[in-house]
Amino acid sequence: RGETLAIIGRSGTGKSTALRLITGLTNPDAGVIRVFGRDISRYGEEEMNDIRKRIGVVFQYAALFDSMNCFENVAFRLLRDLGLSRDQAWKIAVEKLEMVGLSERVLSLFPSELSGGMRKRVGLARAIAADPEIVLYDEPNSGLDPITSDAIDNLIVSLQKRLKVTSVVVTHDMESAGKVANRIAMLYDGKIIGC
Repeated sequence: RGETLAIIGRSGTGKSTALRLITGLTNPDAGVIRVFGRDISRYGEEEMNDIRKRIGVVFQYAALFDSMNCFENVAFRLLRDLGLSRDQAWKIAVEKLEMVGLSERVLSLFPSELSGGMRKRVGLARAIAADPEIVLYDEPNSGLDPITSDAIDNLIVSLQKRLKVTSVVVTHDMESAGKVANRIAMLYDGKIIGC
């Protein structure tokens, strides 16, 4: 609890698959997947939805909904899953955007109006909006220049300290892994060969 684990390895070794297994988007061929101390490997959709409510995901390339403004993106789970009012969701969205270094004015913008780094920050704000216990990062630095990439690494570290969340960061960037993680797992051909 409360640590950051980085999973590193070459493309195709199973890094992103590990995140899909944790969120129940992929079922394992064998073995056990433990999340919050429970074996979720045979959970149904309803049971997995209870688990997913406790997990935030920062997708590669942010994966924001293009047809929604930033408020609707950040507040998506707050409105849909938690049933908060728009006013309540707005207040939380502003708070989470400030945590990732963006101002309230961003909420009215659409993803197409943002830089790559800003989209990543909005994606991060969306991931933490419902106060998850675990945050999963899938290649958070993908497609970013070195300065923006370093800023995202700093955000991951500061949010982990501030929110006390458990984090799993999938990356191929050794420098980034060393900066953000308490532990690093090396994945090769679907197996952890060093941790």
